[in-house]
Amino acid sequence: MKQLLIISPYFPPCNAADMQRVRMSLPYFAAHGWEAEVVAVDPDYTDIVKDELLTESLPPGIKIHRVKAFDKKWTAKLGLGSIALRSLFYYRKKVNALLKAKQYDLIYFSTTQFPVCVLGAYWKKRFNIPYVIDMQDPWHSDYYQGKPRDLQPKKYWFSYHLNKYLEPVAIKNSDGLIAVSDRYINDLKKRYPRISAIPSSTITFGAFEPDLQIAARNAGRFKPILYPGFKNIVYIGRGGNDMHKALIPLFEALKLGLATEQETFQQIKLYFIGTSYAAIGRGEPTVLPLAEKYGILDNVIEVTDRISYYHTLCTLQQADALFIPGSDDPKYTASKIYTYMSVPKPLLTIFNKESSAIGILKQYGITRVYNYDDVSPSDLMAFLIQLVKGDLLPDTYNAAVLSKYSAETMTLNQCNLFNRVIVSDAP
Repeated sequence: MKQLLIISPYFPPCNAADMQRVRMSLPYFAAHGWEAEVVAVDPDYTDIVKDELLTESLPPGIKIHRVKAFDKKWTAKLGLGSIALRSLFYYRKKVNALLKAKQYDLIYFSTTQFPVCVLGAYWKKRFNIPYVIDMQDPWHSDYYQGKPRDLQPKKYWFSYHLNKYLEPVAIKNSDGLIAVSDRYINDLKKRYPRISAIPSSTITFGAFEPDLQIAARNAGRFKPILYPGFKNIVYIGRGGNDMHKALIPLFEALKLGLATEQETFQQIKLYFIGTSYAAIGRGEPTVLPLAEKYGILDNVIEVTDRISYYHTLCTLQQADALFIPGSDDPKYTASKIYTYMSVPKPLLTIFNKESSAIGILKQYGITRVYNYDDVSPSDLMAFLIQLVKGDLLPDTYNAAVLSKYSAETMTLNQCNLFNRVIVSDAP
């Protein structure tokens, strides 16, 4: 059995999107010849929402090594609030000890807390161990360059220059790349020709059937969010101004409907839940200002605070229909689509026409897949009218595609990449 050491700063019970691939893969690694251990930050050192139910999905006996992090109340005064930077020293110390005590075949960084990945180059040099980086998002990106300051993330100047310095250290020494989008890999190989020949693979997130069973067993634990007596359309995920182009067609259709068929369209509520990564109670709305501009505030609810993962699943199950808006960044993939498609509800999606999500959704058999440049207002109004009348039915998914994008298949794909890396790295 080959030995895999996974670096994932956030890990259950922390409810972070970037640990989901690891969590959903752990039950299947051993079947494909890899025994996995995880090194994660102790949840007491994080300020992210916790969901204790997430631990129920972990295979029994999995080794989880916990590391400390510097206290954020002190490091934040220096502008260093990220868990990656606060835990870097402790990761180095802990993994050094592990690598001295045991022979591992590969280190796997699966996180969007990218600064920890620079340790891969250090461990490779000191212990001669290869490493793979999982690019769930872009690391160093020019997306916000040139945009007005109010549209840039907080501390953008600092993070931009830090990422510009750290990314080449980690990427140029890596032995393999996994990404949720072909574009991420292509961009990196163009930027760093040195890695043009290393093994790489585009592997999306997958659907994880056990989660639905856990959610169903615990549905009574969660306070309902949706208003009874309305037709509730739900999106749960991050917001942001980059999603406005996808929201505008739907908001325009709702505004037109309220002006022409008020009695029908006033029955509709649009929910945007968990739109901010900020601490509880400190998130700034990014959807409501747009809804106010279109005069539909009575029909739009935005909850900036994130909710737990299984609360999310239960809320999706309680909805009348689901909505996924995409970013105006063509590289955006929306890994959440696999969770949405595990819930049998009518689904509406609007993306950038170049997003890879469009092709995946169509493979599944989703019929209401639009891009924001070409979507017809009449199509969206028809969707809303059918919803109110009760005429909408969930799409019938392609069974072969369900298997293709399952968490088990995605784990097999990861293991195939790992095998290629250790073979190519062998002397």
